[in-house]
This record gives sequence, structure tokens and C-alpha cells, in this order.
Amino acid sequence: MLKTMRFLTPAAALGGAMAAGNAFAGQGLPKPWQMWFQEPASPVMERIEQFHDLVFAIEVAIVLLVLGIMAYIVVRFNHKANPVPSKNTHNTLLEVIWTVVPIIILVVIAVPSFKLLYFADHIEKSDMTLKVTGNQWFWSYTYPDNGDIQFDSIIVSAEDLKPGQPRLLTVDNNVVLPVDTNIRLLFTSNDVIHNWAIPAFGLKLDASPGRINESWVRITSEGDYWGMCSELCGVNHAFMPIHVQAVSKAKFAEWATAQKKAAAAERDGKTKVVQAENPAR
Repeated sequence: MLKTMRFLTPAAALGGAMAAGNAFAGQGLPKPWQMWFQEPASPVMERIEQFHDLVFAIEVAIVLLVLGIMAYIVVRFNHKANPVPSKNTHNTLLEVIWTVVPIIILVVIAVPSFKLLYFADHIEKSDMTLKVTGNQWFWSYTYPDNGDIQFDSIIVSAEDLKPGQPRLLTVDNNVVLPVDTNIRLLFTSNDVIHNWAIPAFGLKLDASPGRINESWVRITSEGDYWGMCSELCGVNHAFMPIHVQAVSKAKFAEWATAQKKAAAAERDGKTKVVQAENPAR
């Protein structure tokens, strides 16, 4: 049974104009013919980008070195330039160099790699928690530190999209999170394995049935960020988008208060209906 809070969507709680302004700007979205990564919006993604740049520079240097050596060999040791080839089969210095240099390169790559893995996996002291639950084929979200707010997030069909809303990425209820806040993320599933992935956060973790996976994020700038389920989870796997709206701490507090009031009003309404149907109570 879906528990979608239709009475108040996160975007509506913050004001349609602000949500539209951020969404239409395309922040956190891939662009046509885009190269490199999306603009990083978390410390983890910033470090991933830095590590990528380091490894890319090393790869380019190796390719140019090998290309240069091959070009030198072709020019220096072709039949015309070197009609009598050398018969040497070993060169101790050369063999030491091509053994030691790759080891040094691997160490240069490994040290920042292990640091990045630890930083991404180490759960910082959290200011709040968001629980993410995968379902076939939608996401459920719970804010246990904010009055246990709960809602489902379901894709908006193409015929219901408003102008500027991204196709296959727009949902009826998006996640709202504060910036500059250490957010503990808990992932689980009610059926099969899903995967909650947002490129701008450098975040990608499985949501597995029967267990809790844990990660964290600290969003550094306000805006809208999108992702998708990244684990094959059934026929509608391609229709499980993720939309996170990052807002200031003050606006998040306003949103959380509005959500709790709306949930309380809905509970009171259901109670009154039950009492009217059962006057003996």
C-alpha cells in the first residue's frame, strides 16, 4: 500500500516558483554532448573528481611516453638508419627502470585511492538521518529525526509533465535536504536489490532486502539533483528516478514543519471519520 503524502509535495511546500526556477536551470542534470562529470555537490564527489584528474594525467603521460618511444624506435632503428641491428638481449639498468617505475606509479595512484575510499565510506558525525527504501518500482523515504516524515516518490508519466520538467527524472514527491549538513543515509529494500545513485553527490549504494547499507552526504550548494536506480530490478527498472532538492537549513525547517502539520491533520481527519462511522467509540 502506497503511503504517498499527496496532500503536500516537497516542492509545493517550498513554493512553486523556487522549485521551478531550480529545476528548469538543469542543475544536477546531464547535458547534451557533455564531457567530464557533473558539477560536484558534495565533498566526496569533489575528491572523486580530483582523483580522476590525477589518474587521467598519469594515463596521458604514459600514453605520450610510449608513443614517443615507439616513434623514436621507428626512426632510429629502421633498416635504412640501422642496417646492422644490435644483438643485445639484456640491459640491467633498463629492466630495473621498467620494473621500478610502474611500482612507483601504482603507489602514487594507490595512496589517494585508499584515502578516498576511506573518506567516502567513513560515516561522519551526522546531524540528521534519511532512510531510503527501494520498492518495485518506486522509492520510499523516511525522516526519523524530523517527526518520522514518510512519503513515496513515484515517476511522473510523460503526458503529465509540465514545461521544463525532465522526462524520466520527474517524480511526484522529491526528497528535500538541507545544505551544509552531515546527513546519514540508510538504504534497504522491500523486495529485490535496488541502487540509489546520484552522480553530483558521488553516491551509489545498493538497497538490499533484509539488510541496511549505510553512507553519508554533505550537500555543498542549493539546487536540484537527479539520479536513477542503478541496479537491474525488474521490468520497470528504468522508471525509478531520484530527485533531491537541496535547500537552506531554514527552508528545510519550514518544509519539515509543514509536512508534520499536514500529516497530523491527515491523521486527525482519519480519526474523525472512524469516530463518525463508529459512534460507540
